Amino acid sequence: MHPSALLLMAQLLAIVAYPFLDSSRVGSAALGVISMVAVALALWVVRSTPALTVIAVVLGAPAVLMTVLEAVLVDEDWVTLTSALLHAPFYFYVSYSLIRYLFHDDRVTTDELYGIGAAFTVVAWGFAYVYLAVVILAPGSIGPLGDGTERFFELLFFSFTNLTSVGLSDIVPTADHARSWVILEQVAGVLYVAMVISRLVALTVRRHD
Repeated sequence: MHPSALLLMAQLLAIVAYPFLDSSRVGSAALGVISMVAVALALWVVRSTPALTVIAVVLGAPAVLMTVLEAVLVDEDWVTLTSALLHAPFYFYVSYSLIRYLFHDDRVTTDELYGIGAAFTVVAWGFAYVYLAVVILAPGSIGPLGDGTERFFELLFFSFTNLTSVGLSDIVPTADHARSWVILEQVAGVLYVAMVISRLVALTVRRHD
């Protein structure tokens, strides 16, 4: 069983489920459950890395609690903001731990290959929560957006388009705070391909040679 593969599948399942579940309170609760599963899997993945599990638990446990509150208090911005401020550093920490896991030796395993995709999706999730905090603290800085869970899904879409640098999003940053985070995410996306993926490809080719 590959924990990185399970984390990747949970993230992709959440992406597919959002359009079906984001329009009702029950759907929001279901999305909350999926998010909690993803957080638990992220903690599991972090445990298998040299990173400090204590830090992951300190960030992850409150994030799980806020995920539950988000499902119950859908329209409360303070809950959403608190959740975003907890989830963003948690996901960034998980991505750091995954990348450290990918770099810890010169042998490419199956789980590390899944880890490439898992780390990428986790980075996108982290920036989506950053953008969520930005639009709450500075309304109108990214748009146009919907409300509630739909707003987060639009920001997740916005995050993936910036991380991959495909430029396909109809959502745009309209204020400097949002633009600065977009620049950072675009740089992160380029560096991920240049440093992480290229290294593992080179190690795989060398192993076959």
